[in-house]
Amino acid sequence: MFTILRQADVYTPKHLGLRDVLIAGGKVLAIEPELPKIHESITHEDIDLNGQRLLPGFVDCHVHITGGGGEDGFASRVPPLALSKLIQAGVTSCIGVLGTDGSTRTMRELVATTLGLREQGLSAWCYTGSYQYPPITLTGSVRDDIVYVDPIVGVGEFAISDHRSSQPTLDEFLRVVSDGYVAGMIADKSGHTHLHLGDGRRGLDLVRRALDESELPARIFHPTHINRQKTLFAEAQELSKRGVPMDVTAFPADEDSYSACESISRWIADGFDINLLSCSSDGAGCLPVFDEDGRLTHMDIGQPVTLIETLGELLTSGLPLEDVLPVFTSNPARIADLRQKGRIEVGLDADVLVLSSAAKITSVMAKGEWMMRQETLTRRGHFEG
Repeated sequence: MFTILRQADVYTPKHLGLRDVLIAGGKVLAIEPELPKIHESITHEDIDLNGQRLLPGFVDCHVHITGGGGEDGFASRVPPLALSKLIQAGVTSCIGVLGTDGSTRTMRELVATTLGLREQGLSAWCYTGSYQYPPITLTGSVRDDIVYVDPIVGVGEFAISDHRSSQPTLDEFLRVVSDGYVAGMIADKSGHTHLHLGDGRRGLDLVRRALDESELPARIFHPTHINRQKTLFAEAQELSKRGVPMDVTAFPADEDSYSACESISRWIADGFDINLLSCSSDGAGCLPVFDEDGRLTHMDIGQPVTLIETLGELLTSGLPLEDVLPVFTSNPARIADLRQKGRIEVGLDADVLVLSSAAKITSVMAKGEWMMRQETLTRRGHFEG
C-alpha cells in the first residue's frame, strides 16, 4: 500500500521544512514540497500531518533485548525487553547486547531474540560476546560470528575498567578488536567493538594504548557509558579528537556523573564533533550501584523511553532539533554501518516517527508499517496480550 504523509515538518535529521513524503514497499520513494494525489483505484492512505515534525526512527545501539542483570544472584536477572517498550520510545532499529552475564545468557538466545524482533516488524542486530574474555561466541570464533551470522555486526559489550570485566591485557584487547575489524572487512559490516566502561581508574587507557601501539583505525572503537563519571567524560572528549566515536547512556545521573542531556549539551558547547557522539538507552539492562567491596547495594533497570525523554530535555534547554537529532539517529547508524537507517531519504527504509509540539511521540512507522498511530499501539509482542 502507498502512504503519503502530507505537510510534515521533515527532519532528515537536517531540517527540510514542510514536505510531502511518499512511502511504499517499506521504503521512502519521494520527498517533495507537494505530491500529486493518488488515483482512488490504487490502495493508499493520505495523511495530513498539519506541520507536525517527522523524524527518523531512533537507532538504539545498546539494548539488553534478552534482559540484563544477574549481579546479585539468579533472581536479579532482568526480564527480556517487550516489543512495545521499543515502539513507544520511537526505537525502530536496535542492537542487542548480553552484558555481564555470559553464563546463563547465551549467544544462541541473543541471536534468536534478534531474529524474533525482526519477525515482529523492527530492525534488529546484535553483537557477539559479552563483558568477558575470551569472548563467548555462537560459532566458536568472533570472526566467524560476524562473517557468517547475518544479525551480528560487531563485538560487544566488551568490558574494560570495571571490576566485573575479565581484566584483559592490551594484547588480549587488541586480539578481540582486530578479529572484529577484519571480520567486518570480509563481511562488509562495521566490525566495530562496543566497549563497556566501568568506574575503574584506568578509564580509556586501553583504547588510547591500542591507538598508540597498533594500526587499528579509531572508528572501530565505540566506548559507552562515558557519562557515568565526569572525569571519564572529559577523558572521552579528549580521545574523540583522535576520531574515536563515543556513546552516552540515558540513565539517571548523580553528583559524580552527567545525564545524557547534560553530556550532549556539554559536548556541543565545548566544540567537539557532534558526529562522533551517540546516545543509547541500556534498555532492560541492570543499572547497579556497588559498595567499595564490589557488593551490589541497589539497582535500577534501563528503559528505552529515556531516549525520547533526553531529546525532550535538550529541546527544552533551547538546542535546535537538527543539531541534536543525529545523536539518536544517523550517528549510531553510521557507527554500526546500518546504511538503510537513521535518515529520511529517498531509497532508504521508511522508519519514521511523528513528534508533537510537546516533544511527545504520537506515531511510529517501521519499514513502512505503522507500529503506533496517534499514541495507540498497533503492534505488540506475541506475549504482550
